Formats: sequence, structure tokens, C-alpha cells
Amino acid sequence: MHKFANPARFNRLANAILPWATGVMVIAFTYGLYLIFTNSYVDAKQGETIAIIYIHVPAAMLSMGAYASIAIASFVYLVWRHPLATIAGRAMAPIGAGLTSLALITGMLWGEPMWGTYWVWDARLTGMLVLLFLYIGYMALWSAMDDVEKAARATAIVALVGAVNLPIIKYSVEWWNTLHQPASSLLGSNPNIHPDLQTPLWVMIIAFQAYFAVMTLVGMKMELNRRKIIALKSARMHSTGGQ
Repeated sequence: MHKFANPARFNRLANAILPWATGVMVIAFTYGLYLIFTNSYVDAKQGETIAIIYIHVPAAMLSMGAYASIAIASFVYLVWRHPLATIAGRAMAPIGAGLTSLALITGMLWGEPMWGTYWVWDARLTGMLVLLFLYIGYMALWSAMDDVEKAARATAIVALVGAVNLPIIKYSVEWWNTLHQPASSLLGSNPNIHPDLQTPLWVMIIAFQAYFAVMTLVGMKMELNRRKIIALKSARMHSTGGQ
């Protein structure tokens, strides 16, 4: 793992992965949207609003997955001081925040016709809102501190403490009596999603995952370039005596 800590080596790896990940993302989104618009399935209870799951489910999955990845990266940084771990966490945070916002918005659009209101203080909805605040707090803490090392330690601790929210979100529908429906099963021999919905949903999940991978790699490359520019400016200032 540590051999990829070298920025040049990481950039070579990222440059090799990006074209393939971008291709998968474009193809999956194109095919997924085609399937969505040509799928005539209408749910008996949810009507045409069932189509919201093609966006809501992947966004909700990745919003939690992104935060779990940040928590893992934070743990790696605190234990092994891996230099790319904090860069990865910082790159993933705005993506995760955007996906969490998308999950909340699509959930609200689904909730109004199903529950008669855009928002209820349901356990899972509240947990997702807390997740959004955690993302915002993580990003704000990075921006508020000029010392990179201090910011890395502080944000890593915040990310790890906030990770306790993830199992609460996931199991809230099982632990408490909530309005949110139980988790849908796409795997196994007896999935609880209609067969007509499974293929487009899987394609959109792949598309969102590819999007997350592409944006994370691009964000990490941008952050590495930003730090390189800052280091070059600092070295130039020292060489010229601060003039």
C-alpha cells in the first residue's frame, strides 16, 4: 500500500484507471437512462414515482459508502500516516456530500406522494441529514485550518467519530418503527424488487460507482497539484529571502 504513497506513482496509476472508469461511467449512465425511459413498469402502490429509486438508491448507497471510505482513510492516516489517505478523504468529502443531498432530495420527492409530506423526522431520514452535516463539518474543518497536519488529524478524528452514524442509518428501519420501508434486496435467490426494476437499477448503481471513482481520482490529482504548487511557491519564497 505504501508504494502508492509516492505522488508520481499514484498519478501514473490514476491516469491508467481514469479512461476506463470514465468509459464505464458514460456507458452505464447512457444505458441506464435508456432503460429507465423505456421501462414501462408502474408499481401498483407507488405508481410512476417508483422510478425515483433509480437515482435515490444508488445515491443513498454511495453517500454512506463514501463516508465509510473517508473513515477508513482517516484510520489509515492516524495509524500509518499514509500521506495519500487524507488527500483521498478530502477528495471524497464533497462527492459524498453531493450524493447525500441527492438522496435526501429524491427521498423527499418520493415521500410527498407516498406519505403526504416532503419531510418527517423518521429515523433513517434524520440519520441521512446528520450524515450531510458530518460531511459539511468535515469540509469546514479542512477549510478552517491552515496547518495541513493539524487539519488532517482533526478531520480524521471527526470522521471516525461520525462513522457511528452509519450503522444507525442502515439498521434504523429494523431497530425502530419507522415510515421508511425496509432495505431492498437485490442479491440472493429471492430479491424483493420486481424483476423489471432490477436491471436498470443495477446499471445505475454501477454508473454511480464509476462516477464516484472518477471524481475521487480527479479530486486527488487536483489536491496533489494544489499542494505541489504551494510547496513550489514556498520554496521560491525561501530561496528569494521572502521577497
